[in-house]
Amino acid sequence: MPNFFRGVFDTDLTQLISITDFLLCVGGALVAGLLLALAYMVSTRYTKSFVATLALLPAVVCVIIMMVNGNIGTGVAAAGTFNLVRFRSVPGSAKEIGAIFLAMGTGLVMGMGYIGYGFVIAIMLGGVSVLYHLVNFGSGKKSACYKTLHITIPEDLDYTDVFDDLLQRYTNRCELSQVKTTNMGSLLRLTYQLTLRDPKLEKEFIGQLRCRNGNLEITVSRQETASCEL
Repeated sequence: MPNFFRGVFDTDLTQLISITDFLLCVGGALVAGLLLALAYMVSTRYTKSFVATLALLPAVVCVIIMMVNGNIGTGVAAAGTFNLVRFRSVPGSAKEIGAIFLAMGTGLVMGMGYIGYGFVIAIMLGGVSVLYHLVNFGSGKKSACYKTLHITIPEDLDYTDVFDDLLQRYTNRCELSQVKTTNMGSLLRLTYQLTLRDPKLEKEFIGQLRCRNGNLEITVSRQETASCEL
């Protein structure tokens, strides 16, 4: 029966991982992955596929590390595989990438046989992640009303200062972040990152803008943070 778990290319000098140790490490990695997934579910929005992957990722990394087991060539191949997966994946938010790295790090520690340390890492860092969410760490001033404003204007309208007086009246801070042509170049789409002085005056602000842009499309939304993500 032990020969069933021996590799075809193994030699007498190859150290074989016992099935008991293998199951212990993988089982520990699965439990740690479940803890990390639960911590992520508490602290942010999530999708079913992402948290399921997050729960399995430590076990996957654990198995890979145990199979490498000191083989330099296999280790280089495993590193190359991780790089291919990274570049073929859809870019995620900073929080998602952090959760993935935490899960991979936990699986790495489990795969090296340090099961206790793996649980400590999962519980400690997962708990800190939940704590940061509960105290709104890094959320900035709650009173500020950050918005992204999209204004569509005719191509022949000079946008450099046409809205300046309105922006000064209704916003505390405003920055023109993008100018984009649309509708075969006949229209321009301006994107502003701004902070409203008074959220109650948002409708009045939009009404004033409509008088300047010829009643074309105007969109006000929560401030876009894609440029701030990893």
